[in-house]
Amino acid sequence: MGKGYIHVYTGNGKGKTTAALGLSIRAICAGKKVFFGQFIKGMDYSELKIDKYLTNITIEQFGRDCFIYNEPTNEDIALAREGLEKCGKILQEGEYDIVVLDELNIAIYYRLFTSKEVIEILQERAPHVEVIITGRYAEESIIEFADLVTEMKEIKHYYNNGVEARKGIEC
Repeated sequence: MGKGYIHVYTGNGKGKTTAALGLSIRAICAGKKVFFGQFIKGMDYSELKIDKYLTNITIEQFGRDCFIYNEPTNEDIALAREGLEKCGKILQEGEYDIVVLDELNIAIYYRLFTSKEVIEILQERAPHVEVIITGRYAEESIIEFADLVTEMKEIKHYYNNGVEARKGIEC
């Protein structure tokens, strides 16, 4: 594939994980192999069943069954750090063509690890590996390090009218 680039999908709008999943499906259809690591998340999202429908994708969560709303617990920190270590090894080994680090920006925001640690891991990746980082609140150092940055901006969302997350659409 040549040189792998680093994408960042950030902002307060919906669609960051969805965009990463869409790129992953495109890559799989082109014969690529994808690792999709979800930081912070531990709930039963519909995308966790993707390997029943598609080959060449591995998806793993590095979080508890609830999202962090206050201060992270020691368990949150340990799960995220274990995930970062595992993803670092995957990035170095180069077995996967695409590595998605879903909600990584949120993990940095909650100080589960630092952007400096992330950048060091990204610098040590196999040169052909394409990386997608998602999550709101992307730090400036991550934005500067990336090759492509897209900001999802919320204009209007039905959630603000009391619509809960719907299976297959938001979860």
